[in-house]
Amino acid sequence: MTQEREGELYMLGLALLESWFPILSIVAIKHIGPLHTYAFSLLVSLGFFIVIMRKKNLFRELKNPKAYKDLLLTSFWITILFVFVFLGMQYTTAGNMAVIIFMQVLFSYLYFNVIGGEKMDKIHTIGAVIMGVGAIVIMMPEELVINRGDVLILIGAAIAPIGNYYSKRTRTHCSSETILGFRTLIALPVIGLFAWIIEPKVSYHDITQALPYVVLIGLLIFGLSKILWMEALHRVSITKLSAMFAIIPMLTLFFAYSYLHEVPEFRQLLGVLPVLLGGYLLTRQIK
Repeated sequence: MTQEREGELYMLGLALLESWFPILSIVAIKHIGPLHTYAFSLLVSLGFFIVIMRKKNLFRELKNPKAYKDLLLTSFWITILFVFVFLGMQYTTAGNMAVIIFMQVLFSYLYFNVIGGEKMDKIHTIGAVIMGVGAIVIMMPEELVINRGDVLILIGAAIAPIGNYYSKRTRTHCSSETILGFRTLIALPVIGLFAWIIEPKVSYHDITQALPYVVLIGLLIFGLSKILWMEALHRVSITKLSAMFAIIPMLTLFFAYSYLHEVPEFRQLLGVLPVLLGGYLLTRQIK
């Protein structure tokens, strides 16, 4: 089996787990707020990574001074990304979040192909325009007020390729578990402090209500799925990997309807098609 095929299989497993992320998060946010949800999820995932790193004797990787620059940059950008995503999810739907975060494909192409100096061919240009139109349709307000949650998540999508870039660089120095454990350790006290300062105090009852969802986010989304992501990122290009995210919005729309009874709006369904088509065109190889 080739490295690229291994990366694609990792991505399929990741897609199944990640499709539940907005659903679990939105339920937890209703009980304890976005930053507390993020902080408690980080706490659970930190325990997960400490166990794995001890079992695999990975703490020795932190002795490599060459890794720290990229480790810190990865931690910074990924933490900021999830701050925007969690804050945005309190104002929007699970379906909207899944589709808009997929726009990282467009930003990935713009950063690494257009700004990176490569010539834009006609097919990729059409794909970029189509994705932009799809995003506008999804975010188009029924009234003359743009949904701030969608905007926050779109900012997160714009940050994602930067975090992925540094994650890919760091993977040459450290294992996936070390990278994820380090960035979780760095993010936890910062997010915990902001949650304590900014958000209302959460009660014991609220925590117990949110706990099952926080544990699932911490173990499956911030833990297992991020390991799958890092391993896939190590084997497949960022742009192609981002394009394979196309399956996630469709799964999220289905699970959100099944679990949250969240009926997709016509506007969502109308916008998701050009977003996915644009993503396909952007990542299509041109001879």
